[in-house]
Amino acid sequence: MIEMKVMGIAIDTATGSPIIVLNDNENRKALPIWIGSAEASAIIRKIENIKVIRPMTHDLIIDIIAKTGCKVDRIEINDVEEDTYFSTIYLVDENGKEIEIDSRPSDAIAIAIRAEAPIFVSVKVLADGSVSCDSEKDEAEQEEFRNFIQSIKPSDFEKLLKDDKHSDQ
Repeated sequence: MIEMKVMGIAIDTATGSPIIVLNDNENRKALPIWIGSAEASAIIRKIENIKVIRPMTHDLIIDIIAKTGCKVDRIEINDVEEDTYFSTIYLVDENGKEIEIDSRPSDAIAIAIRAEAPIFVSVKVLADGSVSCDSEKDEAEQEEFRNFIQSIKPSDFEKLLKDDKHSDQ
């Protein structure tokens, strides 16, 4: 397993779908995962420290986990089949017992960033879906992707956040 961090959220210009981008700690590999708008909004809210009046779904999940005496130990994105990613949330209870919960990667990442838990990706998933950040072969495409990611502003997600805010009231 390779530890990854959230680099940010991008929008696929062809489909308008959000993409979460994970980077390894050495910034050599980037893993883009297409996710839903609600999950993108939840991740953006946490990254940007946007406060909401009532707990949103992932905040509620964190509260439930804590009140049951558990903590989020880590998440693992451990498989990919036909462009569908699979992940597991690992909880640890008060006695040190590990509990595995099947999850979509987008939900697992939203929970991990709230719990400040590490995000791990299997070597198989990285081999199948990652983009090299230091290969000369795809340098122009990578540079375009990096520029696109770096040009994203929180205001780019204003409509996404507004739509999500209204859906949970």
